[in-house]
Amino acid sequence: MNKFKVSLAQISPVLGDIDRNIKKHIQYIDKAVKKKADMVIFPELSLTGYTVKDLNMELALNPYTSQVLKPLREKSKKITIVCGGIEEDDNYGIFNSAFYIEDGAVKFTHKKVYPPDYGMFEEIRYFSRGKQADIHDTKFGKLGILVCEDLWHISLPLLQALKGAKVIIGIACSPTRLALNSKSKILKNYTINSEQHRAYCRLLSLYMVFCNRVGYEDGVNFWGGSEIVDPFGVVDKCARFFDEDMIISDINMNSVKRARQLARHFLDEDVNFLKNEVKLLNDELEKL
Repeated sequence: MNKFKVSLAQISPVLGDIDRNIKKHIQYIDKAVKKKADMVIFPELSLTGYTVKDLNMELALNPYTSQVLKPLREKSKKITIVCGGIEEDDNYGIFNSAFYIEDGAVKFTHKKVYPPDYGMFEEIRYFSRGKQADIHDTKFGKLGILVCEDLWHISLPLLQALKGAKVIIGIACSPTRLALNSKSKILKNYTINSEQHRAYCRLLSLYMVFCNRVGYEDGVNFWGGSEIVDPFGVVDKCARFFDEDMIISDINMNSVKRARQLARHFLDEDVNFLKNEVKLLNDELEKL
């Protein structure tokens, strides 16, 4: 599909209540369908809320077989759905994951590679680390999905782009200590994240589709500001700060083509050079 319409559903999930959150997902899915979107994307852990802590095992599910996701699998016959949940794998590991649901089935998941454990974050206590940053052939072309902290490790977007991704979907629960009544006109969290997204788009000549959550949990405020950035590093659409919102925009692969042909820096990226340098670096580290 050379052109498709993507919708970002910037919601505030209820902590620990999957059934209630699925009902909210369905409301936004129906809105996206009415607006003729081809794909709807929800934030990180949109099915469970973020600060699950010891609820992680109770909320974990096998996304491919769980009856809990049946309503979303049914809705995916009309529109592709990307949402966030807690995944239990065949070895009973528990992961903070993104679920890609399409044509009545979960097609694949992305397990968060870098659950953070600094500052206010303690995910690594409750989630295992994913081991792959795969891309996937879909009806929309080759896509990559990353979860929040994954976007702060430059190797993952680079690897996904080198593997062929022309769109990277990022889902997040990005917090702020900023109060809702703050008089600041510039939200620093958004500025920092958007600068990063625009840099990836310019350097890798691809689309970045970023869906962040809103709402309060455990004294933490999530700021929203979901956005769609084109391959030239231009923000096409941006959602409201702090409020639930939905934005829709077109993804056009001709824009990727133009960006890569007008500025060849990504096309000229030398994978063999990178491989050799990483091997040398690894050899040096093994000597320590």
